[in-house]
Formats: sequence, C-alpha cells, structure tokens
Amino acid sequence: MTEEHPSSTHPPLPPTTEDDRFSWLRLLRSRRVGVMTFYRLLSEHGTAQDALAALPGVARAAGVADYAPCPEGVIAAELRAARAAGARLICRGEPGYPAALAALDDAPPMLWSRGDPALLSRPMLAMVGARNASSLGTRTARKLAADLSEAGFVVVSGLARGVDAAAHAAALPLGTIGVVAGGVDVIYPSENTDLHHDIAKQGLILSEQPMGLQPQARHFPARNRIIAGLAQGLVVVEAAARSGSLITADAALALGREVLAIPGHPFDARAAGCNRLIRDGATLIRGAEDVIAVLGDPAQPALPLQAAPPPRPETPPPAPKRTLRQTAALHQLILDRLGPSPVAEDQLIRDLSAPATAVAPVLVDLELDGRITRQAGGLLARVD
Repeated sequence: MTEEHPSSTHPPLPPTTEDDRFSWLRLLRSRRVGVMTFYRLLSEHGTAQDALAALPGVARAAGVADYAPCPEGVIAAELRAARAAGARLICRGEPGYPAALAALDDAPPMLWSRGDPALLSRPMLAMVGARNASSLGTRTARKLAADLSEAGFVVVSGLARGVDAAAHAAALPLGTIGVVAGGVDVIYPSENTDLHHDIAKQGLILSEQPMGLQPQARHFPARNRIIAGLAQGLVVVEAAARSGSLITADAALALGREVLAIPGHPFDARAAGCNRLIRDGATLIRGAEDVIAVLGDPAQPALPLQAAPPPRPETPPPAPKRTLRQTAALHQLILDRLGPSPVAEDQLIRDLSAPATAVAPVLVDLELDGRITRQAGGLLARVD
C-alpha cells in the first residue's frame, strides 16, 4: 500500500460518535497506513469501519500477505493513556481543528492536544533555530518571542533545546504552542521537563503521534510540517547550513508561508543557514516591528492593499527581486539540467531561456555551496 493522493479533494467529514473516533484512530494506526492512504481509504470506502474491513483485501492486492489492521486493544490502551495525561483528540473537520493546518493536503487527520485549545484560533507565528544556540541567539529568541507575543501572536515552536525553548519560555505567559515529534505525554529532551509541564498547563502541546511514542529521527520532518502549517510565517533565529530549522523553512516555503530570518556573523557556523535564507530571498528582520510589517498586526483587522505610487519618469524602475520561492525553483531547475557530464555555461543559459544576468549569480551560489563544479573552458557539472 503506497501513499497516494485521495480521489477526492474534499476532506472527510469528522467522526460524530465515539465509535467513529475509535475507528478513525484504529485505521490511522494500522500498519502501512499513512496520512494520504488514510484519506484515500476513507474516500473509497466512505467510513473508517468499512475501510478497516477492506484493509486485508487491499493489502493482499498489494502483495502483503496475512495483513491485519491495528488491534482494538492497542487503541483502547492509547485512549486510556490519553485520559491519564489529560489529552484531548482533535479531528480534522471539527470546529477546534486549526483552519490553516486543515488546508494542507497531508493535514494530520487527528491531533492529540494537552492544554488550552483556544490558542489554535488565534494568529500564530512559528519560531525555530539552533539547538546549540549561542548566548546572543537565545537572547534574541527570548526578546523576539516576548515582543511578538505582546503584539498578539501565539508563538509556535518544536519544544527542542536552544532557540525553541527560549521562544516558548518567553511567550508562555501570553500563549505558546509546542509541537512535538513524539507523544504529547513524552518529554523530550529531558532538560525541558519543567517547560513541557508549564506549556501543558498554560499553553498547548500538540502531536499527531500516538500517546507514549518516543520520538525518532524520522518523526521530526513530519513534526516540522505541522509547525509550518499552523503559522502565518516562520522566523529562523539561528541555524547551521544543514539543520532541521532549514527543513522547517523548506516546508513553510512549500506551503506559501512567509519565511523571515535574523542575520548573523558570516564567520559563525550557527548563522550560516539564516544568512543563506536571506541571500536566497527570505526577509531580513531585526525585531518584532519588521515581522509585523511583513505579516501585519495580529491585533488589527487586515487592511486592503494599496498600490504603490508610480515612480517618477526620470527614475528608472528598480530591477525585480526574486522571491525565495523563485530562487529555490531556479536552483532546482539548474541542478535538474546538470549531471556528471560537463555542460557549457552559455548552452545552459540558452536551455533555461533566462537572462545571463539572472543565472550567473545563482551559478556562483551553487558553486559556493558545493552543488556544482566549474571546469576549464566554461564547463559546468553537478556534484552528487
């Protein structure tokens, strides 16, 4: 059973009885049933009960013998653990499910929550950064989170050490949401024990994973898409060149969210990711005022956009600046056209049907990143 898009673009109706909720959870926890397979099965069979009955046959058709859905006892144990932890299940389609997240094709069908679910109805802003954050990075995260919280944003982060913990702690009095990669009753990392308990009391902890699940590396990218999906925009405070924060930024970018970043010293490896995001078109911010200028004031109704005044005739129009999405798309387009065999740079530019002035800086970026190599005679090759 492979992951496919559901046959219908409409999300399924939420469960209306406890038996329905039990069956939804049992279907979702069944082996080889991911989010998209869950939606496809509901679309094809109408109800979770019917989908569960059909699963063994579907598995046989896919070459999986002796398949059985998730045992009922496993779900009963998960529900008991949820009651013991004071956790509440929120299903997609219910009034309490966050609207921004529900718009995702791969929105979690069900979320476990601990804390104040009313926070999900307020404007949300995500903030992520380095786990081994510098002293300046943690101070910046605390200041920014406190100011944005005062402005009316609920600060969303991943309850990791470093920037995440600093942002949660600063925003806690007015509202913060921790999205975790394990169960909502599992504390990770252990140094955030007190913070985890405080957020469960004063804020909100969310997860799509089963109760009691210890997080593993493969769970964090899925967690990151929820962080990005909940928020209007994503602020990256400190991030290395290859980090989970940049995975979250990619997820936000794919969802059409604003990506904003705090610049750092060019020689500080912990700032390399932020500086790269800014180079590629992310909005450079220095404080809460810059964030509000991009996302709008959460305490005020949105105002209609006004056209900018036309430039004076004697002033040449400024060259259009590529957005982060456009830059990322051009990076990928270039990499797709290159392979181990060298290609002439002028031929590549002709193939792209783009001005040389637009392509040349991107080629330099990719060369500095080690993604392509430049050979004698103006030849380019991809580095795999």
